[in-house]
Amino acid sequence: MTRISQYIGQGIAYTLFAVVIGYFATKPTYTYLEPGKAQIKLSFGHAGDHKTECRQLTQEELNKLAPNMRRPLDCPRGRLPVLIELELDGELLYSEALPPSGLAGDGVSTAYKTFAVEPGQHRLVARLRDSNRSEGFDHEKASEITLSPMQNFVIDFHPSRGGFLFL
Repeated sequence: MTRISQYIGQGIAYTLFAVVIGYFATKPTYTYLEPGKAQIKLSFGHAGDHKTECRQLTQEELNKLAPNMRRPLDCPRGRLPVLIELELDGELLYSEALPPSGLAGDGVSTAYKTFAVEPGQHRLVARLRDSNRSEGFDHEKASEITLSPMQNFVIDFHPSRGGFLFL
């Protein structure tokens, strides 16, 4: 008798667990994007320039180093933050100085931002500074775009592929 009641108890527990999982798999509903809106998504990872220039080691400095540490260039690890700006129809949509990742500040700066905008014709300008200049930008792209409702428009950045990519 106890064996049968154990099986019945297990069956009830599994059924309740399945009902709870089934409910939360469908409720509450999550709306990714408001109906009638389009989305601009900025997503990239890019490393800024080194904070300081690499310098050539002299022969004396090389001789002081162990043989396995003798590299002709001394390059510090730290990188500059990457400044990113997005402008939509002449209004600044996003502006941020993205710090480099990593414990030594030598990794890539990453961005992932989404913006819900009205569908239709827009002028989009993307700018990026990855050097130590104090004004202006190193990369810039402007384009007339047409967004339809519920469209996902992605902005990526690859310097080897010409800079900003509008996808």
